[in-house]
Amino acid sequence: MRLPFFVYGTLRPGRHNHDAFLRGRTRAEAPAHLTGAVLYEGPGYPYAVEEPGGVVYGELVTAVPEAYARLLLDLDRLEEYAPGDPRNLYERVERGVTCEADGRSVRAWVYVAAPSVAVRLRARGKRIESGDWPAR
Repeated sequence: MRLPFFVYGTLRPGRHNHDAFLRGRTRAEAPAHLTGAVLYEGPGYPYAVEEPGGVVYGELVTAVPEAYARLLLDLDRLEEYAPGDPRNLYERVERGVTCEADGRSVRAWVYVAAPSVAVRLRARGKRIESGDWPAR
């Protein structure tokens, strides 16, 4: 399934991983938000933790078709995600995100904190109340 990606941290425009991973590989990037999640500070990057009532702000990124397969692999590696691996820091999940420009809902891949990481963050993490990592 070739879904767009919802990015909310170092992959957003102007952040260090945007140029390294996305420049030249996207067809569109647009402001969007994810409901049902909150942000926590990580060591140099944020974690989205699924939680009712929260909102996370970011960008909806659509890859150019010929770059999609490689980009998916590269982003999984960046986020240290492997399907079914209990050591994952993030899980890649399909969620609906809302485009800021027109309010339409789009299904997208989102990297959210893995369950064990989410438990630790809820107990001892620093929540980003604005839901917007660059604006913290």
